[in-house]
Amino acid sequence: MKLKTRIIISFFVIILVPLVFTGACLYGFSHYMLKNIEKQYGIENPTYENLSNSLQMLSGMTKKTFDSLQQQAKNQPDSFEDVQYLDSINTELSSKYSFLIVRLDGNIIYCGAKGDQSELLESLPKSGDFRSGSDSGIYLGSTLQALVKQVDFTLDNGDDGSAFIVTSAVETIPQVQSLMKNMLGVVVLILFITSLGLTLWIYQGVITPLNKLKVATQNIKEGNLDFTIEGEGVDEISDLCSDFEEMRQRLKESAEEKVQFDKDNKELISNISHDLKTPITAIKGYVEGIMDGVADTPEKMNKYIRTIYSKANDMDRLINELTFYSKIDTNRIPYTFSKIHVTDYFDDCAEELGLELESKGVELGYYNYVDQDVVVIADAEQMKRVINNIVGNSLKYMNKSKGFINLRVKDVGDFIQVEIEDNGKGIAAKDLSNIFDRFYRTDASRNSSKGGSGIGLSIVKKIIEDHGGKVWATSKENIGTVMYFVLRKYQEVPVNE
Repeated sequence: MKLKTRIIISFFVIILVPLVFTGACLYGFSHYMLKNIEKQYGIENPTYENLSNSLQMLSGMTKKTFDSLQQQAKNQPDSFEDVQYLDSINTELSSKYSFLIVRLDGNIIYCGAKGDQSELLESLPKSGDFRSGSDSGIYLGSTLQALVKQVDFTLDNGDDGSAFIVTSAVETIPQVQSLMKNMLGVVVLILFITSLGLTLWIYQGVITPLNKLKVATQNIKEGNLDFTIEGEGVDEISDLCSDFEEMRQRLKESAEEKVQFDKDNKELISNISHDLKTPITAIKGYVEGIMDGVADTPEKMNKYIRTIYSKANDMDRLINELTFYSKIDTNRIPYTFSKIHVTDYFDDCAEELGLELESKGVELGYYNYVDQDVVVIADAEQMKRVINNIVGNSLKYMNKSKGFINLRVKDVGDFIQVEIEDNGKGIAAKDLSNIFDRFYRTDASRNSSKGGSGIGLSIVKKIIEDHGGKVWATSKENIGTVMYFVLRKYQEVPVNE
């Protein structure tokens, strides 16, 4: 939600919510008061008019008792001389802030109130008053503040009397006033809670995420990138948090890439330095032998020169590998793609490999199962680099007295599959999935003796993938390894004229 929208909503909420809740509370309190009046004062079906008309409420409080006295005056008037009956009526009235007075032949024979009631007794209406029997009663003001209801009766002996229900307004009306004060307090509480809620809503939507951004900024300033920022709050702040989190992730990735890059470069320099040192040492030794006259025969001289030439080639290969690695790292490999006839190309490769392997005492087996007309789109030079790197890796770890390497080319539907198999040391299962990773070494001690920069197979993977192919390997320790790679066939799409 946008900050502007949130502010507009807050404006209307701070106006409408208190009105709605106040109205609901007014209704609820009124309903509660009416129920309370009905329960406490015995008023049947009280209405809102009872709340605004105190006299009507005072009258309704004793309506049941008044009706009962009227029935008693009509049917059993002599019961007004029964003190036990009068006490029961007075007890019933006491819970309604009322009491009973009975007058017979001008004399008070029963008064249910305590204390001096002389002023009240003198103010009571006479028997036969025109309002006698009226449920509305008469209100006595001044210091009395009471509502009086009168029921006249005549005993069997002809004596006239009156029963009075006196309800104190002084004790009853404050109950209603107290409820009104409580209602006002609740309205103030509603306004406070509404304002507090809106303040917290705005605070959580703006201030809280800003504080998180402040903490995140401090973390980045201190170089700590291992945290997350969740987008929350108003839309503007949430978008800012999301952008900040994306920036943090990129910074972290860049930092991790830089650390890995520095590590890879250090390892590469270490590997190349080690691998260059070996042939340089050999070259220096043979040159010194020539200079000292150790090669005193044509045969020895020829052997020394050939060894120097071989070591120089090793150095050249390492330098080329390093140069190629730098091109891989910047995605600037110079490919020259063209149509290559698979059979002719691999026949030539096998012929070159055969001469090289023969000089090293390794047997080459070549098997081509592809038709003469099968063509692929590839860079001939880079594909030769792939084959040489794989074969070179096989030779490096050949540990059999009679080694062999088999080169098989197969037709597998839309692809041609090349398999290069050796009977070398093999690769452990735990290392097999990582051999194409840059600088990965299965055995550091073995590699240090065998040499190698650790990027040969990663170069193979890069070239094959850039050709749209795939490379993988299977191996068994002490039995041998098979390297596979596939290339898609070139198929011309016929054009309908």
